[in-house]
Amino acid sequence: MKRWWWIALAAVLVLIAAPVAALATFQRSLIYHPHLEEVAPNFPQTQAVRIQTEDGERLVAWYRAPLEGRPVFLFFDGNGGRPQIWGGRWRRIAESGAGFLAVYYRGYSGSTGHPTERGLHLDALAGYDWLSANGYEPRDIVIHGFSLGSGVATRLASERPARALILEAPFTGVDDVVAGFLTPAAGILVRDSFRSRDWIGQVHMPVLIVHGDRDTVIPFAQGERLYELANEPKQFVRMPGSDHATLVRDGIYPHIAAFLSRYPAE
Repeated sequence: MKRWWWIALAAVLVLIAAPVAALATFQRSLIYHPHLEEVAPNFPQTQAVRIQTEDGERLVAWYRAPLEGRPVFLFFDGNGGRPQIWGGRWRRIAESGAGFLAVYYRGYSGSTGHPTERGLHLDALAGYDWLSANGYEPRDIVIHGFSLGSGVATRLASERPARALILEAPFTGVDDVVAGFLTPAAGILVRDSFRSRDWIGQVHMPVLIVHGDRDTVIPFAQGERLYELANEPKQFVRMPGSDHATLVRDGIYPHIAAFLSRYPAE
């Protein structure tokens, strides 16, 4: 073979190997983008609460009580989650009479510790247990995860009962997302893979998956695949023209309201 071919091959290998090496070395800093400072709630009738985890971390969560007979959303945010940016989300929840407990992961928004997949699962369990300790029954709780939080929510729903599971712009696994952006081999290197594809079949409650068909972060096809793996009853909503973080603006909450009315608390 000619010398130029070997040079071209070497250049291609370097282009592939460099991001793969970076992933192996810095993957947690690539997966988690915490906003470190605690921010006081800026939404009416909302308070910051402290939640203790099983392994001793102290989490910050924003809590707003629901009206009588309305559900409480146990909300898990994306990898750059900041409660203060979701004013539109909190307003739409409040307008329906529902409440919310938005748990901010360890290392985020004033919560102690450092984020890992295992740690975020313990954070989710702590949020659920806090609601239980404050008088909420499974029929009162709607588990809702956005982006990275969809993996947290799916695993929690596979282990704890609730009224419903809402997955907003979900993946089948972080390893699948990485493999799609880099190479299939790169997915093997992901330690915190949040394999929702392995947990969704263990979820036994109504499941709503909502995904924008112009999502530039998590491929739309991954939401479709997760839906295929989910048990009945389930619903998939395609949001035409919506990107990853525009689903609240583009009307996800009317779909959630209609879904919950179809599957009332028992």
